[in-house]
Amino acid sequence: MKRIVLLPLTLLIVFGAFAGELANGSQLYQKHCASCHGVDRAGTVAPPLLPLFLRKYSEKKLIYIIKNGLPATQMPPFPQLSEKEIKSIISYIRKPAKIEWSKEKILSSIQLDSSGEKKLPVKNIKNIVAVVERGHQKVWIMEGTKILDKFVFKNVHGGLKFSPSGERIYIPSRDGWIGRYDIDRGKFYGKVRACVYLRNISLDRRGKYILASCWLPKSIVVLDAESFKPVKVIKQKGLISAIYELYSKDEAVFSFRDKPFIGFMNTKNFSIKYKKIKEPYEDFFIDPFENYIVGTSRKGTLLTVYQINNGKEIFSYSIKGMPHLASATFWYKNGKFYFATPHIGKPYVTIWQMYDWKFIRKVNIKGNGFFVRTHPTTPYLWTDNGKDKIVLIDKNSYGVKTLETQKGKRVIHTEFSGDGNLAYVSLYNRDGALLIYDSITLKLIKKIPASIPIGKYNIINKSRKYAPVLLGREVFMLKCWGCHHQTQEAFAPSFRWIVNHRDKNIIISHIMNPEATYKQLGYERNAMPKLNLSKEELDAVLSYMMEFKDAENN
Repeated sequence: MKRIVLLPLTLLIVFGAFAGELANGSQLYQKHCASCHGVDRAGTVAPPLLPLFLRKYSEKKLIYIIKNGLPATQMPPFPQLSEKEIKSIISYIRKPAKIEWSKEKILSSIQLDSSGEKKLPVKNIKNIVAVVERGHQKVWIMEGTKILDKFVFKNVHGGLKFSPSGERIYIPSRDGWIGRYDIDRGKFYGKVRACVYLRNISLDRRGKYILASCWLPKSIVVLDAESFKPVKVIKQKGLISAIYELYSKDEAVFSFRDKPFIGFMNTKNFSIKYKKIKEPYEDFFIDPFENYIVGTSRKGTLLTVYQINNGKEIFSYSIKGMPHLASATFWYKNGKFYFATPHIGKPYVTIWQMYDWKFIRKVNIKGNGFFVRTHPTTPYLWTDNGKDKIVLIDKNSYGVKTLETQKGKRVIHTEFSGDGNLAYVSLYNRDGALLIYDSITLKLIKKIPASIPIGKYNIINKSRKYAPVLLGREVFMLKCWGCHHQTQEAFAPSFRWIVNHRDKNIIISHIMNPEATYKQLGYERNAMPKLNLSKEELDAVLSYMMEFKDAENN
């Protein structure tokens, strides 16, 4: 009986002491921390202080940060606080909190920049590259090897999005802020806080709305892309993996990390249809022609292909190490389409054939990679392996070679200029650099000092609508180049002439069955071979051809 009585008394004493510590921590927090981190810990000028943000920090590390501050940030030291007081604060900020973020809060967070405009010397908007320099919390606007502008954006991490025209760049931060830079006006336009913890952003295909997937609170927030005003907040019951727009219809697609559903959002009226799947997709991408979703489930040990039209999973393959599908890259060779993906924590990149879905092979890169990229101009997949060399995988033989950078620096993330002539590579160190290579000769053209540079973003390589265009260029080189030129007449009319003088349906008919259409086009005999293109090859080459349509004929 004594033990039965003493145990509750002991627990009451412990819980009472803990409650007292939380109460003291709350008072200390409001006195020393709330002015920057928010009275509700949701963050204002400083990041949120909630369990989701703090789980990577040990108590020892948090004590050190509070006691000594963080250099090169606005976090000051608090040497006057005792270790006991600091531990009380830590207990309090690690306590779960119910976070609300209303339309009113979104509206009140809007900050527009009234400063003047400037003219940037942009030659080709499609070659603009936005570079995230995380160490200095800046974004660079570049073309070629020149930095045209820089601006500060706190807690920037990547995931930048371009408007359909390429003139606007939208910048998210994990703590919910979304900013916009206007290239045509050479200025930072302003920012808005969509939520407390943001997963990623997308735009609808017209560029009218910003779509933000949020973890705190769990929701999809729709903002007017011009005014930043909230249009709709749609509560969700799970943690969204990511949301991506479709270019072929007014729809966006998202999945959950913790629930077996895919959401299809109508981007005109924001209604959502949920489709049940076998297991949650923790990461996914949409294929270049928007017919399939490729996802990873079972904590990254299963790759699955979901066919959108029939709502069924049509292919799955077990593999170790979570595929980093958000960084997958696509290419075409010998009549087939492929994608490659790195695997988190594994020393290989995997190669997969698309549409007649199959696993091709693992390619050993001798280290844990995170990104893989390619472009029609280069014969290689450019990837990283956590070390100081760029790893190049031949797209035909899958042979591997490396490109020296700077000893002891960590290579991460390659991106290309829109035309593919330049490759931008990060040395991911506080005293790092942005390296710019000739993508064909592999010669280093320029090295620009940078502090923790990470993502590079270009509208051609990062906007979904251009994925089939890039693949179409490769189909053109294999199937059409012998007779056609893009802009000049060769043995046959140029692509520019064709798309500006012929109806799209006639173009398709002539490609697929030239014997049936040559008379309709005014030819006395047929000189066009029957190409026997697959549906994907046809879609790709048509997308590429339409890039040469003059504006007045669109």
